[in-house]
Amino acid sequence: MYKENRLEIELLITSYFKGVYNGEVDKLEKCFHNNLYLYGDIKGEDYLKSKYEYIEGVKSRKSPSNLKEKFNMNIIGLDILGKVAMAKVHLPFSGYNYYDYLSMAKINGKWIIVNKIFTHVE
Repeated sequence: MYKENRLEIELLITSYFKGVYNGEVDKLEKCFHNNLYLYGDIKGEDYLKSKYEYIEGVKSRKSPSNLKEKFNMNIIGLDILGKVAMAKVHLPFSGYNYYDYLSMAKINGKWIIVNKIFTHVE
């Protein structure tokens, strides 16, 4: 069961990466729980948005793929306990060096991101 959950979570995170990198908001919407909030620290400034506010921001910006940036996103660590999981991921793009902590849960038999906190590291 652990291997199956790990594979499903890795596929979810890959879909999240592709959504961010390609600006595919439909993918991102499917990755996130409707009640998700994102909290971040970007160069010392607080960032707090709902899933829907975040999706609108992704829609309004040029994607890293459109900017011809190299894809460098990766999973750094993954911890799975029962029906919950936590991942630390690295997303360098658009001049930022983001690190995310993604909280995930298996709801109705499907893994989904329920919370995202992140920071930009110089």
